[in-house]
Amino acid sequence: MKKTYYIFIAFLLLVSASGCKKFLDINKDPNNPLDVQEALILTPLELYTTTNIIGGFPGSVSAYWTQQLAINQPAPEIDSYRITPSDVNNTWSFDLYPAVFINARIMIDKAEKAGNNGYAGIGRVLLAYNLAVCTDLWGDIPYSEAFQALGNLKPKYDSQEDIYKLIQSLLDQAIVILNTAPAGIRVGSDDLIYGGTFASWKKLAYTLKARYYLRLSKAAGYSAATQADLALAALQNGFSANADNAKVKYSGEAKGENPWYQGTLPGAGGVVLSKTFVNMLKASNDPRLPFLASPGSGGDYEGRESGTVPTTDPTIYASVSPRVGGYTEADEETGKSAPVYLATYAEALFIKAEATLIKSGALAAQPVLKSAIEAHMNLLGVDAADRDAYTAIHSVLDPVNPLRSLIKEKFVASFLSLEAYNDWRRTGYPALNVVQNAFRPYIPQRFPYPSQEITSNPQPQQSILTSEKVWWAK
Repeated sequence: MKKTYYIFIAFLLLVSASGCKKFLDINKDPNNPLDVQEALILTPLELYTTTNIIGGFPGSVSAYWTQQLAINQPAPEIDSYRITPSDVNNTWSFDLYPAVFINARIMIDKAEKAGNNGYAGIGRVLLAYNLAVCTDLWGDIPYSEAFQALGNLKPKYDSQEDIYKLIQSLLDQAIVILNTAPAGIRVGSDDLIYGGTFASWKKLAYTLKARYYLRLSKAAGYSAATQADLALAALQNGFSANADNAKVKYSGEAKGENPWYQGTLPGAGGVVLSKTFVNMLKASNDPRLPFLASPGSGGDYEGRESGTVPTTDPTIYASVSPRVGGYTEADEETGKSAPVYLATYAEALFIKAEATLIKSGALAAQPVLKSAIEAHMNLLGVDAADRDAYTAIHSVLDPVNPLRSLIKEKFVASFLSLEAYNDWRRTGYPALNVVQNAFRPYIPQRFPYPSQEITSNPQPQQSILTSEKVWWAK
């Protein structure tokens, strides 16, 4: 299994690891102050998001369950759906609630009181982003009562619908702030994503609004046409070029390495590309294959079939390319310092293409789909002739099932992104088969609730099986 690497910022954590909602009564130590400047919170907050969430356990599981990656280990493993409540304790009880949610709320509160509006706006965007990750993985989650210290040790779970309303509200609040001139202490190099540029953060906020509007296209009580309209309206102010992409670039130094590089080091669980993903690209003669993958030791691109007997030499399989953070001895520097993306222009165009498909049909969506594929290929550096030859064929939507062919292209562009798992659950595409020797007879639709949370805050939702779809996917 891919190892999650933690960026310890203990001086910022004001809660116990076993209770996301319990502030502790801590005596202040002048040599270890809890009252820190917003600049000291923002950088770790961004790194937690990209290293521990997108490139950590949630991102890895997404890649395994959508059969982008596989593990060269005996079944059952995480890629054959073995996941237990204890497996997700760290993601919930260390990464999301204390490290991200509480610190984001602290940063926002401090910034508002001090008049440092940049931190207040950026904090809301990051909080909304991670709230979406959390509710997308679990469904109903505690939030509205989750930060009341010892006054409420058993906070109720808010519905996923209410969390999504909160996410949109946070992004709206952020946009209002980011529409104003910077005030107070300016955000600068402590912002690893945009260096404190308000206009860029505003574009990200609008792009995320579009992402989350479209997420509800099939949710009970919501209209696909209405959600498409909302997404299209938001995208008018969202990303307009690859230069807008939201990413964290890693230094490549010790403890500053891309998490996918760390997770694909030789011996790191035998993480390789899945046969499903490799064969999908081969079948389309997709020129992105050598950009997303490094060939195996025999010079071929061979994917591993999850659940089968592991080989004694995992180097025969294709691995993650250093262009997207993977390890190869020939090009270590790229892998170590490769960025992790929170959202991209290509994704914005895929959202626009799907929304256009909903509203205006396949013929109207095809030019947008073509632009989406081009944006992703341009980002990777695919040769223009190869790009154009591919899009001439694959930007034409299947007249029988246009959504299937659209999501297939988005799936490739969502390599190592949580959006691949979200789109699969929402649309059913690409069609994935249960792997051999699976621990469960189905691909999980959600994470189990953490064992520590079940013990400390028992709630009815915790009995939901991993086979049950989250609200927006039903």
